[in-house]
Amino acid sequence: MIVFRRLDAVDRAITGWMARHGVTLLRWSIGVIFLWFGALKLVPGLSPADEIATETAMALTFDLFSEDFVRVALAILEIAIGVGLILGRFLRLTLLLLFGQMAGTLTPVFLLPDKIWTDFPLGLTLEGQYIMKNAVLISAGFVIGATVRGGRLVNEPGGTLDM
Repeated sequence: MIVFRRLDAVDRAITGWMARHGVTLLRWSIGVIFLWFGALKLVPGLSPADEIATETAMALTFDLFSEDFVRVALAILEIAIGVGLILGRFLRLTLLLLFGQMAGTLTPVFLLPDKIWTDFPLGLTLEGQYIMKNAVLISAGFVIGATVRGGRLVNEPGGTLDM
């Protein structure tokens, strides 16, 4: 029985640590991804998503802007989202930008289906896989968003965390 009590104490300590730090680590990790992917877009051809992102943005803006302008604008947007998430500042605005950017990343599914599907509805191109993983980023945004008014994770049902 003492083994089970010790295991329970270890389990509570670990889940408590995860509840205290999980959202912050999620925010930082998603922030680094946005910062990194945005920085890649500053160098033409360096980002594997460069072509599809630029082509999509050009279609959404009816070719009103040059490809270079669109690519740099996307880069700045992603860098701003990354910095906002890493710093944890202006999270409402940061999440608004994130969800807007995510909506834009989903549009190739409809605008450029030949670049997304190898065999509809299951076979995805590499670009299609890149786009579909954004479901995780959107979900992460929801979790982070749930904390902007002081919400937090707890490690026990109905419980609170000792901070």
